[in-house]
Amino acid sequence: MLDIRLIRERPEEVERALAQKGGAELIKGIAARDAERRRLIHESEELKALRNKASEAIGQAKRRGEDASAEQARMREVSERIKDLDGQLKVVDEAIEELLVQVPNLPHPSVPPGTSDTDNVEVRKWGTPRAFSFEPKPHEDVGEKLGLLDIERATKIAKSRFAVLWGPLAHLERALAQFMLDLHTREHGYTELWLPHLVSAETMLRTGQLPKFEEGLFKTMEADENRTLYLIPTAEVSLSALHGGEVLDERTLPRRYTAFTPCYRREAGTYGKDMKGIYRQHQFDKVEMVKISTAGQAYDELESMVANAEEVLRRLELPYRVVERCVGDLGFSAAKGYDIEVWRPAIGKYTEISSCSTYADFGGRRADIRYRPDGGGRPEFAHTLNGSGLAVGRTVIAVLESYQEADGTVTVPSVLRPYMNGLERIGPAR
Repeated sequence: MLDIRLIRERPEEVERALAQKGGAELIKGIAARDAERRRLIHESEELKALRNKASEAIGQAKRRGEDASAEQARMREVSERIKDLDGQLKVVDEAIEELLVQVPNLPHPSVPPGTSDTDNVEVRKWGTPRAFSFEPKPHEDVGEKLGLLDIERATKIAKSRFAVLWGPLAHLERALAQFMLDLHTREHGYTELWLPHLVSAETMLRTGQLPKFEEGLFKTMEADENRTLYLIPTAEVSLSALHGGEVLDERTLPRRYTAFTPCYRREAGTYGKDMKGIYRQHQFDKVEMVKISTAGQAYDELESMVANAEEVLRRLELPYRVVERCVGDLGFSAAKGYDIEVWRPAIGKYTEISSCSTYADFGGRRADIRYRPDGGGRPEFAHTLNGSGLAVGRTVIAVLESYQEADGTVTVPSVLRPYMNGLERIGPAR
């Protein structure tokens, strides 16, 4: 959430910053309501000061035996006016809050301009795509011909955009998640957590999912308490909400957390897009990385987070590239971010497998996460970061396509074999 003082003091600058990202049209309305809010507060405070002064004069008059009924009547009118102003102030505060939660974060000045992912800027590439002696098949063909990827039965028991993985392919999914968690916790300094997959509307609001992404969320009604709970679209939600309302000590920052969870997304608005196979699913697994830092640490922590995600692909020997997202592709809460795209030999291009961002103090302000500076002074809003380390299903896709063999089998990357009981090659289901 943006600081209301920034909008109050520099509204035109905020509008310019949001011109390509969206939300600029909300700024004038917020500024106008903020001006009204300050007018109401000023009038109310003046009347309260008048009432306090009058109350003292009335008390003195009564002690002298004088009639103060006229002044008392006037103060009753003043009290009614104050009550009316307080009611108006509550309405204005709610209106400002309703608008503020719809305003995206401001992009960092270093973010490249642009309106869509076609304007993203390539930062680096790693690895050389494999030269095949045969025409590589898409992952859905590889998995289905092995009898291990079952879209038909998933559709029967749920609906489209779900999958059933059989035998060694299910084992590969689990092995990848375990490998990623071990790498991040043992070598990258993350603490692993196990988290709720259902969270409250307040949690969704404070982590930037509501109201912007309401259409993309699955939710359920808790009948006994008449309360809505949401299925998390990413573990970022639960991880980022952990310290909501808390004041952390600066010496404990940065904090680095990771978690493996299923993720649930309705994928509203994406009908017909990436429909084949398991690239875009309603339910998928992801190993998430979240950091909480000071302002001075945040951008270095973003770069190291990207490097942590890259290391997964390097160990798997999967070629990839890193792109910096332009303003228009940055995302609602992000101030700066990168996508990591893995090479897909079957379609001859790179596709997203991880997205890493810093929200600057936007996330800390929205979730009310602060830290107490070591040198003393008032608590400051923490900076929050998040990234995929990686999307497990999309990593399965990359392995199936890059490690497929001419006979239809799939070689298991050497780094995963200890996690798969030494299995070297995935063959057809028996």
